[in-house]
Amino acid sequence: MSKNQSVIAIPIGDPAGIGPEIVIKSLKESEIYDICKPIVIGDKDVLEAIMKSIDTHLHINVVSGPAEAKYEAGTLDLINLDNVDINEYEMGVVSGMCGQASYEYIKKAHELVEAGEADSICTPPINKESLQASDVPYIDHTAMLSAFTDSHDPMTMFEVKGLRIFFLTRHVSLKDSIPMMTKERVEDYLVRCKEALELLGIEEPKLALAGLNPHSGEGGLFGTEEMDELTPGMEAARAKGVTVNGPVPADSVFHQAANGKYDAVLSLYHDQGHIAAKMYDFERTVSVTNGLPYLRTSVDHGTAFDIAGKGIASSVSMVEAIKAAAKYTPFFQQK
Repeated sequence: MSKNQSVIAIPIGDPAGIGPEIVIKSLKESEIYDICKPIVIGDKDVLEAIMKSIDTHLHINVVSGPAEAKYEAGTLDLINLDNVDINEYEMGVVSGMCGQASYEYIKKAHELVEAGEADSICTPPINKESLQASDVPYIDHTAMLSAFTDSHDPMTMFEVKGLRIFFLTRHVSLKDSIPMMTKERVEDYLVRCKEALELLGIEEPKLALAGLNPHSGEGGLFGTEEMDELTPGMEAARAKGVTVNGPVPADSVFHQAANGKYDAVLSLYHDQGHIAAKMYDFERTVSVTNGLPYLRTSVDHGTAFDIAGKGIASSVSMVEAIKAAAKYTPFFQQK
C-alpha cells in the first residue's frame, strides 16, 4: 500500500438498511487496500451484529481518528460513535434513532475531511423517511453536505462504465421539474458540467444536452421547450466555451454517450438519467457529487429495507463507489 494513497471516510449509512452490510463486504476485498485507505464511521455493535448475520468476520480496530488506523486487509478501522441502542435496533424498518445515527456518521465524515484527516467521502445509502422521523432537517446526503460546506446547488453526476450523466433537476416531481428547465439554468449547468469534467481530468469535454419531448419536439410539433428554453440555453453555454450538442432525443443520446460520442450527458430530470444508467448496469452505477470543496462518491441505490439483515445485499456498487473515490480524489486535491 502506498503512503500517498487517499484516506476515504466511509459512514455506514442507515444502520437499519443494507449500508453496514455492503461496507463490510466491500472491505473484505483486498483490492480496496491496494488503492486507498478506508476509515469507517459507524457503530461497533451494529457492525458486529451484521457480521454475525452474514457469517463474515473482520477484525474491528476501534480508533479515535484516521492517524491510528492500520489500513490492512482483514481489518475494519472504525471510528465508533456508539449511537445505536442495540436493544432497540431493528433491521428493515423506519427508525428515528437510525435516521439520527446516519446523519451523525455523515457529519463526522465531513469533519474528518474538513480537518484534513481524510481526503474524500464515500457513502452507502440513507433513508429519507428515517431522517424525517428524527430531528434531522435535511432530505439527503447532498443537502447535508451542501449545508456543512456552505455550497450552492451541488451537482450530481452518475458514472457507469464510461457513461457519465449530470442532472438539471433531481428530487422534484416531473410536473415541477419542467418549469425549472429555463435557458438560464441550462446555460449555468452546462458551464458547470464542463468545469466538473475538467476537474476530474477530462480535457476539452464534449457534452450532450438531452431533449425533453419526443424527437426533441420535432420543430415544435410535440412541444416547444426545446425551442424556447433548451436551445437558447445551450447556445449561451457555447458562447462561454462549452462544447455541447443538442438537444439530442433522449431515446438515443445515452446510447451515443455510452459508445464514446460524448463525455457526458446533461439529463433534464431524475428518472430520465436514472433509467438510462441503471438499465446500462444497475450495480455498477456510481454517484459523484460535484460543487463541494471535496469529493463525495456514493452508491446509487437505496437502503433496501426488504432485504436488510438477510445477508444477500450486493456490494458491487459500494466497491465501485470506493474505486471512483480513489480514482478521482487526487484530481480534487490538485484544484
